[in-house]
Amino acid sequence: MPTPKKKETYSQAMERLEKIVSQIDNNELEIDALAEKIKEANEIIAFCSDKLTKADCEVKKLLSDKQQD
Repeated sequence: MPTPKKKETYSQAMERLEKIVSQIDNNELEIDALAEKIKEANEIIAFCSDKLTKADCEVKKLLSDKQQD
């Protein structure tokens, strides 16, 4: 099962997620593949959520540092 790659960017992960969602919406997946794609989508969502959380923390830290100057 493909997992988010360490060098994968947020945008690349979102593109993969959008492709999976499109396949599900268009009934392009066999039932056997559907479970695997849903698992992959959950991994991508976790990866993207982690990226967003880290970016949010970095922005807050930068803003906090700037206010102290």
